[in-house]
Amino acid sequence: MHTDQAVTGAASWHGDLRLGFPPMDGIHEEFVQLVDALLGAPDEDMLPALRAVDAHSREHFAAEETWMADTAFPAAACHRDEHAAVLASIAGVTRRVENGDFEAGRRLARALAEWFPGHADYLDSALAHWMCKKLLGGQPVVLRRPVPAAA
Repeated sequence: MHTDQAVTGAASWHGDLRLGFPPMDGIHEEFVQLVDALLGAPDEDMLPALRAVDAHSREHFAAEETWMADTAFPAAACHRDEHAAVLASIAGVTRRVENGDFEAGRRLARALAEWFPGHADYLDSALAHWMCKKLLGGQPVVLRRPVPAAA
């Protein structure tokens, strides 16, 4: 995510988020779309949007943790710890939104939009590189091209 996106709180999928391991890139694109939906959710849609982010995050993180376990990824512990912290935050905010604190949901959406690019760039890029090496015998290939903005 570019700085101007982080400041405004907007989340959008763009080529800089691609890491070169297609299964991970697909999961990440969906995550960004769900966070974007949460960012724009009116009060009446906040809880369903938050639950969608929660369900996706559980599946997303489980997939990454399976890849790490199956390939003996060296940095698995800190990666898992970060996933656990995000899931705990989502659970806590979900309880607050269930009680009518919609601003807590908006703060979480902005925090996720700001957190994700760094997580992807640091922890997930190392995992993507590892997976390409282990499964494909080589380096990830990322072709950077502009991704058209959604209308």
